[in-house]
Amino acid sequence: MNLAPHPFTLRQLQYVVAVADSLSFRKAAERCHVSQPSLSAQIAQLEGVLGVQLFERDQRRVLLTTVGMEVVERARRLLVDVEALTEAARRAGDPLSGTLRLGVIPTVSPYLLPAVTPALRKHFPRLTVRWLEDKTEALTRELERGGLDAALVALEAELGDVESAVLAEDPFFLVTPKDHPLGKKKGEASPAELRGQDVLLLDEGHCFRDQALSLCSKARAHELEFRATSLPTLTQMIASGAGITLLPALAVATEAKRSELRVRPFADPAPKRTLALIWRKRSPFTEALKQVAGAMRDAWPRK
Repeated sequence: MNLAPHPFTLRQLQYVVAVADSLSFRKAAERCHVSQPSLSAQIAQLEGVLGVQLFERDQRRVLLTTVGMEVVERARRLLVDVEALTEAARRAGDPLSGTLRLGVIPTVSPYLLPAVTPALRKHFPRLTVRWLEDKTEALTRELERGGLDAALVALEAELGDVESAVLAEDPFFLVTPKDHPLGKKKGEASPAELRGQDVLLLDEGHCFRDQALSLCSKARAHELEFRATSLPTLTQMIASGAGITLLPALAVATEAKRSELRVRPFADPAPKRTLALIWRKRSPFTEALKQVAGAMRDAWPRK
C-alpha cells in the first residue's frame, strides 16, 4: 500500500462531484457552502495535479469531458466509502441507532409502511428511519450514490450488484369492475382469460407495470392508452368500467374494498413479485439491515 501523502483532498473530490451533478460552478459552490472562486480554484488545482481537464466550460454551459466522467464516478464511489467508514465508526457501539435512510417503491409504501413502521420503532427504539418513496430506477441510483442505505423493491427489476434479504412474495390478482364477465366467473383465473381484454396499467418507470405488461403481452391482452400514475388512480379507473387490471396482493385489501371491485386469484403458478430489502455490497450496515429486514418480515400484513 502506498503511504505517501495524496496530492489532492476529499474536499476537492466533493467539489468535482457537486459540479458534475449540477453542471454549474455557481450552484455547486452554493451546495458546498463556499465561494465560487474558491471552488473553481480547488478544481483547477485538482486538474493540475491529475494532469487532465475534467470539465469543458464557457459562459453558457459546463460539460464533463470523457476522462472527467471516469474521474467523477471513481470519486463518487470513494466518497460513498468514506461516508460509510465514518458512519460505521460512529455506530460501532450500536449499529441500530442513529438514522437509516430507506427507499421504497410507490406500489409498496402506502400498503406496507403503516404496518412495518410501528414494528421498527418497537424493535429498534434508538433507530430513526427516514423513508424516500420513488420508482426503482431512482432508488437504485440513490443507493449506488450513497444517498440511501437500503431500499425496498421487487427483485424482478434491474437492480445492479447488490445484497438482498427477501421479505415476502406478493402474488398478482385479476381485478375487474363489479359487472365485468371475468369478475363474475368463479374459481381461479388463468392468463389465457386476458386474451383480447382491455387492460389498464401503471405509467412507465414502475417495475410493477413491467411485470404486469409481460403477463398481458403473452396473453395478447390489449393495453389501453391511459396509464395511471398510482395504484389508487388505476383502481378508480377500473371501478368506472374502463377495463381490467392486475393488482399485487399487498394492495388488494385496500384498493378492492375502496372501489368495490371484483378480485380473483390466479391459478398456480400464479404471477408474482418478490419484495426484498437491498443494499450495497460491503455496506458496513449489512448485519443491522438483516435485522431490520427480519423485523419487516415479522410485521408483514397477513391476509
